[in-house]
Amino acid sequence: QTASSSSSPPSSSSPAFCPVQPSRHILERQSRMLSFRVEYRQRSTEVVLEDASTVGDIKSILETELQVPVSKMQLKGWKSGDVSDSTVLRSLHLPKNNSLYVLTPDIAPSASSVNKGAAIHMHFNFFVSHSQVLFFIFVKRNISDLTNIPVRHQQWDGWPASASDDSMTLASSGISYPCHHLTVCRRSSPALTVDQTDECTDVHMVSDSEGDDFEDAPEFGVDESEVFGMGSASCQKSSMMPENSENEGDALLHFTAEFSRRYGDCHPVFYIGSLEAASQEAFYGKARDRKLLAIYLHNDESVLGNVFCSQMMCADSIVSYLSQNFITWAWDVTKEANKARLLTMCTRHFGSVVAQTIRTYKTDQFPLLLIVMGKRTSNEVLNVIQGNTTVDELMMRLMGAMEIFTAQQQEDIKDEDEREAREMVKREQDEAYRLSLEADRKKREAQEREEAEQVRQERIRKEQEEEREAIRLSLEQALPPEPKEEGGEPVSKLRIRTPSGEFLERRFLGSCKLQVLFDFIASKGYPSDEFKLLTTFPRRNITQIDPAWSLVEAKLFPQETLFLEAKE
Repeated sequence: QTASSSSSPPSSSSPAFCPVQPSRHILERQSRMLSFRVEYRQRSTEVVLEDASTVGDIKSILETELQVPVSKMQLKGWKSGDVSDSTVLRSLHLPKNNSLYVLTPDIAPSASSVNKGAAIHMHFNFFVSHSQVLFFIFVKRNISDLTNIPVRHQQWDGWPASASDDSMTLASSGISYPCHHLTVCRRSSPALTVDQTDECTDVHMVSDSEGDDFEDAPEFGVDESEVFGMGSASCQKSSMMPENSENEGDALLHFTAEFSRRYGDCHPVFYIGSLEAASQEAFYGKARDRKLLAIYLHNDESVLGNVFCSQMMCADSIVSYLSQNFITWAWDVTKEANKARLLTMCTRHFGSVVAQTIRTYKTDQFPLLLIVMGKRTSNEVLNVIQGNTTVDELMMRLMGAMEIFTAQQQEDIKDEDEREAREMVKREQDEAYRLSLEADRKKREAQEREEAEQVRQERIRKEQEEEREAIRLSLEQALPPEPKEEGGEPVSKLRIRTPSGEFLERRFLGSCKLQVLFDFIASKGYPSDEFKLLTTFPRRNITQIDPAWSLVEAKLFPQETLFLEAKE
C-alpha cells in the first residue's frame, strides 16, 4: 500500500512509496528506483520512488509522514546544492541510496519531538551543599530549563507535607537526608498531547556533606554548576576524562566510554588520538578525501551539558551528518589541568587567537562545538556553536560550514587536478608515439568489425525477407478461391486502401472467417502484427475482433471500404 493511499500516517521506520504515472519517455527508457533516508530531529524516514519524480514529490510524502507543512520544510543534503521543488530527480544523477535532512527553523522543537527517548523519563541528580540557602522556586525553575516543563505546569510527587510554599527553603521543608527522591510530571491539560502529559523526570536531592543536615546559611549564593549534576540514576558521577592523562588516545577512550555510559551508544564517532592526528586525518589527505574537523568541548559544571549531549549530540540526524562529513574530536575541560592542556594544543595547531577565544567563554556557555577547516597556509575556525541551541539550529550551522568547506574543497580539487595534469604531460609525451600506433591498430580493427557487422546484418536482412516472402506465398496459396458475384451464396465485396494509397479489391463469401481476410492482407505484404485494419466510419479496429467471426458477424457485408494503418 502506497503512502498516498494509506488511511493513517505510516510509521517512520516503514518506507513510503510514491506512485508516478509513466510518460512515453519513461516507457522508452527503463526508470530507476531511488531510496532516500530522511532525518528529521529524532525521526528517520525511508522514502522510495522513481527517478522521474520531483523534489516536490518527496516533500509531499514527508508532509504526510512527519506532519510538517511543505511550506515550512527545508530539504537539505543534495550534493549539487539547493534544488527547487520542480527539479526532476533524474537530472541530479543521484546514486541508488541517498541521505537527506529536513530542517524546520520556523517550527520550535517540543519536549517530546526533540528527544522522545529522553523526555519520557529522565533522571537528574541535584547536589546541594549544606551551606546553601536554596528555595523551592529555584529548584522548579531550573527543572523547567532542563525539561521544558513550565513551573505552572509542573506536578511534583515526593515533597514533604509541610512543603506548600515555593518561598520555603529546602532546609526548613523537612526533606530526607542525605538523599531525597522526587518525581515531576507535566500537569494534565486538554490542550496537551499524549506525549507531553506522559513526560516524567526523576530528581534526586543529594547533600554533599557527610555529617550535617540541610541548614540555612547567612547568604544566598548558589552556583548552578554545583547544583545540577549529570543525568544518572546514581548519587555519584564519574569524571568524563581523567586528569593529567599521559596519552591523549587513552583520555579519548575514557571519554568515549563515559559518554556512552551516560547517554547511550548513539553518539558521534569520536576520533581516538591526539588533536594533531585528528587534524592530519581531516586536512592533509587528498583534496577529495578531506573533511571538516569538529572539536567538541565538554564541561560537567555547565547546566547545559546534559541537555546538549542527550538531545543534540545524540540526535540521529546530527550523529549521521557528523559521521558522514566531519572528523569529530572531543575533550573535557571540567578540570583546570585538562583545560590548560587543551589551550596549549590549540595554540600550537590553530594559533593563540583560538585559544584566547576559548578562554572568553564562561562555564554556563559550554559545551562548545568548534568547526575547523584546513586551509593551505593555516587552519581556520569557521564557527563556534554554544550549548544553548536547538537541533535545527545546530544542523543549519553545520550545513552552513559544509557549504563554505565544499566551495573551498572544489577549488583545492581543481588545483590538485591541474597539478597532477602538469605532472602527467611529460609521461604523455613519451607515450604519444606508442598511443598513436595503438590508435591506428584499434581503428583498423574497428573498421574490420564494422564491415563484418554490415555483412552479417545484410545476411540477416535477406534471410528475414526470404522468410517473409515464403510466409506470404504460403498464405496466398492457402486462400480459398475468390467467389463469383452471381453465386448462390452471399458475397461480400471489400475494398482496402494501403498506406501507399493503392487499393486492394476482392470478393469473399459472407460466411468467410475474418482470419481469411487477415491472411489475404498478409499475402499482400501487410501482416496483422505490423498493421491495423480499420473501417472508415464509424472507425473500428477490425484486427481486434475475434478472427473466428464471419464477415457478416463483423458487419463487413455486403460491401465495405477499409484502410490499413501501421501500428505504433
